[in-house]
Amino acid sequence: MIRKMMMTSAVVLIAATQAMAAGFKKTPTGIKATVDGITMEVQFYKSDVVRVLKYPKKVKLNRTSLSVIAKPETTAFTAVPIGKDTVKLETADLQLRVNVLNGEIVYLTRDTQMLMIEKANGTRFTPAPQHKPAYDVSQAFMLDPADVVYGLGQQQDGRMIQRNETVKMENWNTRVCLPVIQSAKGFGLFWDNYSMGAYKDTTNEMSMSFTAADYIDYYFMWGKGGEGVIAQLRNLTGQSPMLPLWSYGFFQSRERYKTQQELVAVVDTFRQLHVPLDGIIQDWQYWGKDSLWNAMSFNPATYPDPKGMVDQVHARNAHLMIVAWPDFGPLTPQYKEFESKKMLLGFTSYPSLARPYDPYNPAARDIYWNYLNKGVFTYGNDGWWLDSSEPDHTNIKPSDFEVPTFLGTYRSVKNAFPFMHVGGVYDHQRAVTSDKRVVILTRSAFVGQQRYGTNVWNGDVESSWENLRKQITAGINFSLCGMPYWNTDIGGFFADQFEKKGAKDPEFQSLQARWIQFGTFTPMMRVHGTTFPREIYQFGKPGDEAFDVQLKYIKFRYQLLPYIYSTAWQVTSQSGSFMRPLYFDFPKDLRALVVGTEYLFGKSLLVAPVTDTQLLKTIYLPKGIDWYDYWTNTKIPGGRILQRGVPTDLIPLYVKAGTILPMGPEVEYATEKRWDNLDLKIYPGADGEFVLYEDENDNYNYEKGAYTEIRFSWDDAAKTLTVDDRKGEFNGMLQNRTFNVTLIGSTKAEPVVVKYEGKKTSVNL
Repeated sequence: MIRKMMMTSAVVLIAATQAMAAGFKKTPTGIKATVDGITMEVQFYKSDVVRVLKYPKKVKLNRTSLSVIAKPETTAFTAVPIGKDTVKLETADLQLRVNVLNGEIVYLTRDTQMLMIEKANGTRFTPAPQHKPAYDVSQAFMLDPADVVYGLGQQQDGRMIQRNETVKMENWNTRVCLPVIQSAKGFGLFWDNYSMGAYKDTTNEMSMSFTAADYIDYYFMWGKGGEGVIAQLRNLTGQSPMLPLWSYGFFQSRERYKTQQELVAVVDTFRQLHVPLDGIIQDWQYWGKDSLWNAMSFNPATYPDPKGMVDQVHARNAHLMIVAWPDFGPLTPQYKEFESKKMLLGFTSYPSLARPYDPYNPAARDIYWNYLNKGVFTYGNDGWWLDSSEPDHTNIKPSDFEVPTFLGTYRSVKNAFPFMHVGGVYDHQRAVTSDKRVVILTRSAFVGQQRYGTNVWNGDVESSWENLRKQITAGINFSLCGMPYWNTDIGGFFADQFEKKGAKDPEFQSLQARWIQFGTFTPMMRVHGTTFPREIYQFGKPGDEAFDVQLKYIKFRYQLLPYIYSTAWQVTSQSGSFMRPLYFDFPKDLRALVVGTEYLFGKSLLVAPVTDTQLLKTIYLPKGIDWYDYWTNTKIPGGRILQRGVPTDLIPLYVKAGTILPMGPEVEYATEKRWDNLDLKIYPGADGEFVLYEDENDNYNYEKGAYTEIRFSWDDAAKTLTVDDRKGEFNGMLQNRTFNVTLIGSTKAEPVVVKYEGKKTSVNL
């Protein structure tokens, strides 16, 4: 029925005779009209990006977006009346049919392919005098019944597809609600509202609603595919900066290290066991008792020499991240200053005596950083764990949502709390120094937060096979909302059911092995948890399977660093993604559209995590290209469903034909060895290319052009690898290097050695 309605509507509009449509005004970016007492503005930000803004006629709206930093580009468009009530808007990429009587907007491609319809009379501004602003708003749309829709952030429901679902859009621990959807047709929608809301999809319509909002503001993005939508979203809300090379290594944390000696001893043990490690994290209560919660100062009884602790970690070639919260205990100086300046929000958070500051207030963000800088950053830590950034909220009362903030009631801006909080830390650290890249691990997010150097983790999930399964779709859908950096507590946070035997429990050891395999192929690889310690040596000793499996994948992560760091550059420079749904690369493969148990890590590696105790895994390899089993080098045609044996030490990993895969040296930390002797694996069967990226590893000089790119291209028919001239330069770069090239499937026993001095060279394999 919906398909028929959509097609009928489109045909009627396209066939309508041209006549003057009343009730609209052409603007420099589009049109403006009043529909049933609601002002509607249709604005072209680009030829393929449309903003639709609506607000009651009596409201004088003068809003500045928190998320969107782009300005409308000068876009050529026509606005032609067709029929008495409809305007046809046309750009180089889109056609819109806007009914200025009932508000219907039909979105079509330039060649009239139907994409979506904003439903006639589908706008609702419902008076809600108990809220400020005093409206609840909603907007309804009609989608093709066969369309597949993704997104909505990190939801703990195990679903890949968001059709026929209802999702509450409110950030809490483990749930990051991002008002973004992507369609398999190649378009996306982003609602630029920060209040709590709900997404609802039924057989009749799809809608997004928000409480306490005096406007509807959404962006329609015709990306012509998933990657295009991500690029448009980043163009609107900001690009993701490069994180330092060390941040792509292995991290260890625990809830919690209780003394500086304990923390340093963990790093020492990793080094003694020759287990690679780049990051160690200091969790909460280094400040002391709860009344001093988040004092941003170290308890001298347990941390007598914070500067010495940081120096000791650095002397061991590791990096330290330190936790900070958005709320403060009543005996902290921050609490007293914020309270005196009316910058505390009027409800308690975790723990129950603490209250959060108002991050919406720029002066409050200044104060927050001043304490954080003087009390912690002055010692030289390398990154931040900004915990509870939703924030946690205890003893909730309905009136809590009506407390005032600098930007309105808490209800009206709740979902933007992490965005404002994290952004304040990023901006202030950037103002202090450009010699150290900002690295922020945090638990919540809003659209645009990618521009603040954040890596969002999945929250405090329980240790279970079910939760491991759910994290795959959670991470993919989060990435589909334009947020490239995401990770999990490897092993799960709460492990109460395994408390009796702890890390020696065989079932938990199996779960940990599978989770760390998954974590190897996420943007950040980090073991964390409570209940009992999770360091690798807690599971056994070298030679024990529980130890050796983890060591295998930690080492594998480091060998993949050239691939991972180069992918990070694609994320920054080309709006790329780490965790890519299969539909990005195979939009015409109907089976690939619905797969939520596999994903591409970067553009070349297909990962199929094992999420149960079975030793056989069902895998789908998308059609249209050949694949290689990474572990056996077996070539497999695409379009097949496989049954793959999965012993405990193996995660199914497949490499796309045409891949050029660089493998780094075995190291114990990311910068231990230069990449002057890289192995290159060539997977034949298609043409391919790879760009190796390098820079100074941990500063912002790359923003000034201090980096190099080396482009490799594979001509499959000629069996020739070409290494182009090196582009760019930076201090300390390698002038000469060796590439050891292996053609997968070749009968040659030894790699072909290629000496490279920065000039174009080719080798026939």
